[in-house]
Amino acid sequence: MDRGPDDAVCRGAEPIEAAADRRRLKRLAMSVVAAVAPFGVAFGAVCSEAGMSVAQAMGFSTLVFTGGSQFAAVTVLADGGAAVAAVTAGLLLSLRSLAYGVVMAPVLEGPRWWRALASQLMIDEAAAIGTVSEDPALRRYGYFAAGLGVFVVWNLTTFIGAVAFGDAVDLIERFGVDATIPAAFLGLIWPRLADGEQRRIAGLGAVIAFLLVPFVPAGVPIVAAAAAVSIVRPWEPRSARSIESAGEGS
Repeated sequence: MDRGPDDAVCRGAEPIEAAADRRRLKRLAMSVVAAVAPFGVAFGAVCSEAGMSVAQAMGFSTLVFTGGSQFAAVTVLADGGAAVAAVTAGLLLSLRSLAYGVVMAPVLEGPRWWRALASQLMIDEAAAIGTVSEDPALRRYGYFAAGLGVFVVWNLTTFIGAVAFGDAVDLIERFGVDATIPAAFLGLIWPRLADGEQRRIAGLGAVIAFLLVPFVPAGVPIVAAAAAVSIVRPWEPRSARSIESAGEGS
C-alpha cells in the first residue's frame, strides 16, 4: 500500500522528537551535576576534618560513590565513631539503591561485567533522570547522562574540597552547602507528585521516616519509608476496580 506524504512527515518527526527529548534530559542531568558540585566540596572538606588523606577521600568517592552514604560514614568517623558504626550507617543509606536497581534493570541489559559497571552509577540522581521518560532508550540515556556527569564532578570537587577547604567545614555548614543535594533531588521528583498515588506514597513515606528519626540509627528511617509503597499500592487496584464496578452498575 502506498504511503502518503503525511507518513513521511511523521517518520521525519520521530528523530526530531527524540533529539528534543535527549536535550531535555541532558538539561535535567546538567542541573543535577551543577547541584552536586558544592556538595562534593563539602564532602572533601569533611574527609579532611576526619583525618583522611586526599588519596583516601578520592578512593572513597571513586569506589563507594554513594553521596549521602559517604557523608554518613565519614561524619561518624569525624565524630570519633568506630569504623563498624561508619560502615553500618553508610550501608543502611545505600540500601535504597536496591530499589533503584529493580527499576532500572530492564533498560540496563547486557553481559554481567557491563551491568556491574553500570551499577556503579546507581545513585539518586541517575535513577531520577533515568525514570523521567517511559521510552527505554531515553531512560538509559538519562541514566548515563546524569550518572557519568555526577561521577566526574563529584570526584573533581571531592579533590578540591579535601585540598583547599579542609579548614572550612564550619563555613560550608553555615551556608547550607550540604543541603544542596536533597533540595535538588526534591526538585526532580516534584513533577511526579502530580499523580495522586505518588502523593500518597510520598506522604506516608515522609510520616514513617519522621516518626522513626528519634528512635533508630541514621539511615533506617529512609529505608523504612520505602514500606509506604507496599502499603499504598495494594489498595490502588481495589479502588480502581470499585470505581469501574460502580460505573458499570449505574
